[in-house]
This record gives sequence, structure tokens and C-alpha cells, in this order.
Amino acid sequence: MTRLDERELRHEIVRIGRLLYEKDYIVGSEGNISARLAPGRILITPSGLHKAFLEPAQLLVVDEDGQRVGPITSASRHLKPTSELPMHLEVYRQRPDVAAVVHAHPPTTITLSIAGIPLADCMLPEVIVLLGLIPTTAYATPSSEENVAAIRHLIGRHDALCLQRHGSLTVGDDPLQAFIRLEIVEKNAQIAFRLAQLGIHNPLPEEEVRKLLKMREEMGLSRPGEAAEFCAVCGVCHPGDEHQPLLRPGVGTDGQVRSQRQLSAGPQALPPIRPLTVDESEIRRQVAQLVRKTLGEA
Repeated sequence: MTRLDERELRHEIVRIGRLLYEKDYIVGSEGNISARLAPGRILITPSGLHKAFLEPAQLLVVDEDGQRVGPITSASRHLKPTSELPMHLEVYRQRPDVAAVVHAHPPTTITLSIAGIPLADCMLPEVIVLLGLIPTTAYATPSSEENVAAIRHLIGRHDALCLQRHGSLTVGDDPLQAFIRLEIVEKNAQIAFRLAQLGIHNPLPEEEVRKLLKMREEMGLSRPGEAAEFCAVCGVCHPGDEHQPLLRPGVGTDGQVRSQRQLSAGPQALPPIRPLTVDESEIRRQVAQLVRKTLGEA
């Protein structure tokens, strides 16, 4: 992959900021984007500015400690880095392979995190191959050290995270790849939302997940430690593997109710969707009625 130079990266980050707004992944001054310029040098969006109207010259360069470095221009003189800078720096510390980070507030992803519906599920083939599992962090105050701690032990094994009540965090080889991974996260969330409305939870069979994981490995996308997670979540285990059952927030290994904070030291997951009794004929009737109304026949 050809790395972009600083000028190209500035224009690319501005372009991604506009896409985030156009796709309804952010509003106002929400969200932040960064890219690795060189060892110890990060290009990042400033605090308080609308990402749809950013200019390349407004992006800031910081070192690995978060201090501004490089020339100060009239366009950036009074700006400061995003308040989520510590989260971005933690990603780069944990992932030397990562060259870009995108944090956004996709609405369906946030909705499911509040509702307790997990995105770490084996439903969609493309998500399994391209992203693997998408874990949800424990809740943490935005722009805090608590938030940094919430991602610390997950970002090393995942390219996409759902931040509890706070959106998404995706990484990539460049800002565009991180943005594309965000799109996959939100599309997955939209489908999970619709399935939840229907009361349906129908994950892929273990043998199909196994095939997809092989594809993922052959494409060089597998992450260290993910085999145990797929074993716990999807039941795709190698012969002889023994893993603790995946903890569900609110339920301990003894079946007793636990708080999110009490379970934060264990594997992160969310309450399972409980299959509901579905009257298929009633669903067909409602869908037909909706179609007739749409066509003006009712």
C-alpha cells in the first residue's frame, strides 16, 4: 500500500469528515479522525469544529504524548486537538500496524448498545470475514481516561469497536479503510435492529462460520486471540479447545445478576436476544398491508 504524504492525508481526512456527516454518522462537532504521519507524529482533527466544513490547514499535528508539534498557521493558531485525543493515541500505542482511526456516532450502533443487543454475533458473512467480531466496550465517560481504559484490552484484537452509548471506533491502513469499516459496523447494526423488531435471532451454523473464518485467515485479516472469542460466541472451536462460557453483562458464571462494572474484567458481551414466538402469517399480513398502503391501494 502506498502511504499518503501529509498534504494528501490532510485532504483525505477532510473528505472523510464530509462523508461522516453526509452519511448521518455525526452531527455538529461530533466525531474525530486521525492518521499516522510518521513515527511519533499524528495528524488529527481539532476540537469543536463541524467535520463537514473542515479545511486541510485546520488539522493539527501532535506527538505521541499529545503535544502539538510543527509549524502553527493562522488557520490552526487558536485550535486544539479533539478531546478524544487520548483514545486515538492509545490505539496507536496498542496497534503499530494501524495508520488511521475514525470515531463516529452512528445512530443504530448507539441504539443497540443502549438496548443491550450485541454486535458481536455470527449473523452476516461479510462482517465475519472483513471485521470478525465487533465487541461492545463497558460504558465510560467520553473524553476520559476511563474511556481509554475501556478500549485498551479490545483494540489490539479488533478493527472495530462499539463504544457503549458513545458510537464506534474503527481503524485501518488509511482514513478511507477506517471509514469503510465504520460503514460495515452501522449496516450490521441496522440489520440487527430489524431482526430484533421481528423477534428473530438466527446466527449462521458453526460449519458455515468455520468456512468464513478460513477465508478471513487466507485474506490475512485474522487477529491474535480471536479464535477463542469465536469459540465462545459462535461455538466454532477446535477439537480439544476449552474456553470459559462467554459472560453476558448482568449475569455472572454463577447465574447471579452482576453490574456492567463488576463484569468489566471478563470477556465483554451483551445480553442475548431471547427468541420470541413469531406468528409468521401475521408478519406476512402486516407486510402486505404496508405494501398496499405504500402503493396507495389501501
